[in-house]
Amino acid sequence: MIAAADESKIEVINEFADQLGLLFQITDDLLDVTQTSDVLGKTAGKDAAASKATYPGKYGFEAASQMAADVHKRAVASLEPLGPRADLLCDIAGHILDRTS
Repeated sequence: MIAAADESKIEVINEFADQLGLLFQITDDLLDVTQTSDVLGKTAGKDAAASKATYPGKYGFEAASQMAADVHKRAVASLEPLGPRADLLCDIAGHILDRTS
């Protein structure tokens, strides 16, 4: 409403938001098994210790890493209808994929 977006733009943003949330979760799960507590700023490995369902736990590290890359591609592709105005959102998705903590 604030941006006066029409329904098609709202659908684009909603799809991006769904993909971005999934990307964040997969990346977070991967970082939990690859980083130290000092790097993460939280206890590393606590998902496994709590027997939480995680992407690397269910699919394996390599498959979960590939899933993150695929979700990133879908997130960025979902923004194509917005053109260059979505560059910052694409950068945010890239940062989430590449983050190390």
